[in-house]
Amino acid sequence: MAKNGKRNGGGPDDAQPVKAYENLEFLHSPDARAVRILSEYLEPEARFAEYNIADTIVFFGSARIKSREDAEKHLDATKRHGGDMAEAEHVLEMSRYYEAARTLAGRLTTWSKTLEGSRRRFVVCTGGGPGIMEAANRGASEAAGINIGLNISLPHEQHENPYVTRELGFEFHYFFMRKFWFMYLAKAMLVFPGGFGTMDEFFETLTLMQTGKLKKRVPTVLFGKSFWEDAMHLETLVDAGTVSAEDLDLFLMTDEIDEAFDYVTAELTQHALGIPGGIL
Repeated sequence: MAKNGKRNGGGPDDAQPVKAYENLEFLHSPDARAVRILSEYLEPEARFAEYNIADTIVFFGSARIKSREDAEKHLDATKRHGGDMAEAEHVLEMSRYYEAARTLAGRLTTWSKTLEGSRRRFVVCTGGGPGIMEAANRGASEAAGINIGLNISLPHEQHENPYVTRELGFEFHYFFMRKFWFMYLAKAMLVFPGGFGTMDEFFETLTLMQTGKLKKRVPTVLFGKSFWEDAMHLETLVDAGTVSAEDLDLFLMTDEIDEAFDYVTAELTQHALGIPGGIL
């Protein structure tokens, strides 16, 4: 394909021009970056409207955490064939977070389905990959609810899990457009143990709330007290005077499924039921 949008060749049929929006060479070029970015806004927007989705509850967490079933299989295989038993036991210990995310997503989905109204409220949304993301999509699916997966093209680790509702599985190229859709529809956020990506998403949300750029209230749960207290000692920031003490009230840290469920549902009932749609 020639860059001017015409087919190469000498015959009259080969000289037919190509419509700009069908010219793949152009659409994948640096010149069309704005078109690609706009597509990652408009196409998800159209699908969310088609499926009548008003807002979401977002689950973040590591792609590497296994289900209890898979962790037990891994431990059993390590015992039988040899290997790092300490590592296998740690994998099993961490699987409790998978099961907690699965349970919470199921309970929140069941609760959301009891709400009145013509639009789908508080739909479980994840990054669409394995680990904690799979757990939340799985819990929502097991509760017979639709759920969303906002996947991202990565060279390794990320693939869509089988529990994402097929029509609501997305594949993003641009991280910032994926983040936009996480936050635009979010009315609550649950953050499970994770790595750099999970922390990035958590801190970006905190920054938006702290600076007042996030106009809506987004109740946020850090699930896994011992993990998060070891991973980031936020009181150090208060002691140093780089954040205010009240900034730590922007989230709830807990190990209890019931406490997380009660906190999120109470906050959503009080502050979000009458405000559908995404408002940044």
